[in-house]
Amino acid sequence: MDYLLQGLGEEKSLTKVVGLFAREAEADIAVRRLLRLPGMRRGQVRLLGPQHAGLRARDLLSEALEPEPRGPVTTLLVTHAVAGMLGAMLGLLAFGYLIATSEPAVLNSPLLAFMAIVGFGTTFGLMLGAMAALRPDRLWVIRRVRSALRKRQWVVVAHATDSHQTALAQDLLDSSEAQLVRTL
Repeated sequence: MDYLLQGLGEEKSLTKVVGLFAREAEADIAVRRLLRLPGMRRGQVRLLGPQHAGLRARDLLSEALEPEPRGPVTTLLVTHAVAGMLGAMLGLLAFGYLIATSEPAVLNSPLLAFMAIVGFGTTFGLMLGAMAALRPDRLWVIRRVRSALRKRQWVVVAHATDSHQTALAQDLLDSSEAQLVRTL
């Protein structure tokens, strides 16, 4: 169960491990060390410097924080579809249970009860799908990266593809002089 969402879309890298460095030399060393980790490829490690501080949020995302341009969109669509269907199914189960237990409110107006229960189940499923796909933890990381760049710091972003690679990247950046930030 390494990455539940990884199977729901095209994204291969769901976790970002970020090191914030005061000096460029330290950041370069960290990049070289990260690239020597097992399975880590060049496209998985990005280096951002003070020259990137002026980038708009959208450009910063495409430049370093979201290297797979189609992946997040596909993940968003698939998680919505899957979570919406699961919510609808749970709504159907709840409706069936209430019918089986002869709930008077449901028996008096079954069509209205069906629409309400299944509708709410679907709605809550879609909301959970959005939370799973949009991942609010990324917003926090993006803010920290932008703040560091404005302070003329250097940022190393590692896009780990599994929990082992995430742990290795985190240990490596944690052992350096970097301030560590990561997504879930």
